[in-house]
Amino acid sequence: MSKRTFPASELIINNDGSCFHLHLKPEQLADRVILVGDPARVDTVAAHFDSKECEVSSREFHTITGMYKGKRITVQSHGIGCDNIDIVVNELDTLANIDYQTREERDEHRTLTMVRIGTCGGLQPFTPTGSFIASVKSIGFDGLLNYYAGRNVVCDIDMERAFCEHMQWDPIKGAPYVSIADEELINQIAQDDMVRGYTISCGGFYGPQGRVLRADIADPQQNEKIEAFEYGDMKVCNFEMESSAVAGLASLLGHRAMTCCMVIANRYTTEMNTEYKNSIDTLISKVLERI
Repeated sequence: MSKRTFPASELIINNDGSCFHLHLKPEQLADRVILVGDPARVDTVAAHFDSKECEVSSREFHTITGMYKGKRITVQSHGIGCDNIDIVVNELDTLANIDYQTREERDEHRTLTMVRIGTCGGLQPFTPTGSFIASVKSIGFDGLLNYYAGRNVVCDIDMERAFCEHMQWDPIKGAPYVSIADEELINQIAQDDMVRGYTISCGGFYGPQGRVLRADIADPQQNEKIEAFEYGDMKVCNFEMESSAVAGLASLLGHRAMTCCMVIANRYTTEMNTEYKNSIDTLISKVLERI
């Protein structure tokens, strides 16, 4: 069976041999990857490293690869939103599984372990500000995974149906999907000190998350319905903007991935902590130890 070859218009390689957006070269990528939204948070994570091997920056994509207690780790920023996750996860996969010299798939699949560390809004009384939440399944409002063949294989279709029925979902918004984090990785990272639950990845920060400023939202009861939704023995614990694409796209490409977030706002109690940047270092330390 012939290997797939990727033309220059599809696999865009810069003149220096790096991938198009990240500007990262294959040899600069570790098997363990920590994903963060804020480019400045890359430095916060890398400050824990024992040594730094390389550092690359391009737009919102900031990368440092180094060593932490004998583990080679890449920390990669992705900016805000599932559209950026599409870029980051796909390009990381090409670095791992495509030969940049021949433009052919490699003979052996290389599996990456990706853990996204982020911030989120809590949706339950048991997720106050400062809580750490591990996203077991993520409901994508963004629609990203719907553009890929095989999305049904890596999604919980029954939960999608139950959620749409509960929400009385308007199809004009596009179909939500439910991606599933790697179970073994969830157990490895979350252990017994993170809340496990469902997460909603929104396509925006304001209207899609039920915030009302000068523009009214289509469903004023959206958040109340989300808070009441229960499937199996779990509820929707938080809003954020990337976990559905991280878990879903990684799974499609044969990688292990999950998201864990610190609650900086609780929409249920209307609390907000804008001084979270110091306390998120505790979550970073946990992930570095466990990844």
